[in-house]
Amino acid sequence: MREWKYYLCLSILGGSYVVLIVAMVVADFFFTTPGDLLAALNDPAIRYSINLTLISCTVTAILSLWVAVPMGYLLARTQFWGKTAVDTILDIPIVLPPLVLGLSLLILFDYTTIGEWFRANIMRISLRIPAVILAQFSVSAAFAVRTMRITFEQTSPRTEQVALTLGCTRAQAFWRIVLPEARKGVLTAGTLAWARALGEFGPIMIFAGATPNLTEVLSTTVWLRFSDPDLPGAVAVALFMIAIGVFVLVLTRALGLRGTGLV
Repeated sequence: MREWKYYLCLSILGGSYVVLIVAMVVADFFFTTPGDLLAALNDPAIRYSINLTLISCTVTAILSLWVAVPMGYLLARTQFWGKTAVDTILDIPIVLPPLVLGLSLLILFDYTTIGEWFRANIMRISLRIPAVILAQFSVSAAFAVRTMRITFEQTSPRTEQVALTLGCTRAQAFWRIVLPEARKGVLTAGTLAWARALGEFGPIMIFAGATPNLTEVLSTTVWLRFSDPDLPGAVAVALFMIAIGVFVLVLTRALGLRGTGLV
């Protein structure tokens, strides 16, 4: 009897958060109408923001994996000088306030020699589409690195060592043995980076702005519609983002991408 009460108490305490999440989604759903959703999807500016969001999130996920796979492997399998410092630095984008991160990107690419070089030799980065991707990447990559580190830590190094004894180089063992064994972790890291990029707002607003038909993505569309004020339109876009997020989570679990500690 006491055990039943104990679990009931835990369920009430923990379940209150679940109820809050469900209540927020249900409130959004009943606040808007199918007409609001159709109007939002028929708006050229919103269609542009949808396309830019899907493209930028995909590019961000690819770039995040490009960094996360080697960095996660190094952190999980090797010891090197400054490892603790590197590990700490990688956590900075996770704990840093988003607006501060966006401001730092703006200072780096607009008010330093690096920014001057980009403007003179390539293009201006801020307030352009590359700024959207950089803002998303600066945060998403940190989550991808953490996922890949956990993945490699949970993958036994024994098969890699066997491959080395059979004549494989370290690079051959990585590509032929380690990476295939970590494929679920790679997919999880990419999915997590994509989903994190979808919800990025603060750094994008500061560094890329929210210019319609240029740098406007779905997260900034919600803010623009809310400020217009067009609350039904903002909620309609928010519901679309929720649907995308839920689809990504369902797809992740359908593929069995578990065991990395984050998904």
